[in-house]
Amino acid sequence: MRITGMKSLFFAASAILGISVLLSATAAPPRRAAQATPAATVTAAASAPPVSSPVSLTLDPAQSKVHWILPTTLHTVHGTFDVARGTLNFDPASGKATGEIVVNLKSGGSGNNSRDNRMHKEILETAAFPESVFRPTRVEGVVPSAGPCEIKVLGSLSLHGSGHDVVALVHAELAGQTWKGTAKFNVPYVDWGIKDPSKFLKVNHVAGVEIEMSGSLQPAR
Repeated sequence: MRITGMKSLFFAASAILGISVLLSATAAPPRRAAQATPAATVTAAASAPPVSSPVSLTLDPAQSKVHWILPTTLHTVHGTFDVARGTLNFDPASGKATGEIVVNLKSGGSGNNSRDNRMHKEILETAAFPESVFRPTRVEGVVPSAGPCEIKVLGSLSLHGSGHDVVALVHAELAGQTWKGTAKFNVPYVDWGIKDPSKFLKVNHVAGVEIEMSGSLQPAR
């Protein structure tokens, strides 16, 4: 009985010791991981400060393009127009913007000659209205001196002989003396007095437009 009791006591002590070792190993992380903690808490570099003085952005026509989409009951039509020229002058203190982006409507195409001929002759009448011009008036949002930003550009779009207010959602990236970006907005062309192209297919009365832009950046004169 005595031997049995001593064995029981020995096994109990061993079990307690084993549990203690296990708990201590779980609670205390390895020294290596503890030393790595400060590096993991280093904060990222601060973002670039906002533009503080007026700037002028010039579009490079060779690197810029207007993309448009027009849904129909059968499929969605995709097309493009060339950008003829463009500038945007922006004063960050007031948000005021000036300039113009000129689009060559005669360059428009969707990959279907019959459809494109009708677009030029009957819908957009590009012989009489060869250009569309966007004139910015205001920029809303913060434009950093470097890196990406999401802003709104308000302005007027002239199309088919009349002007209309437009709000473009713009993603832009500035880098030194260059910049690139995209501007997206909708054109309710039928409401603006342009002929409904629906014939055999029903065509949506609102076209989606995205301007792909790239160019140079310099202080405004």
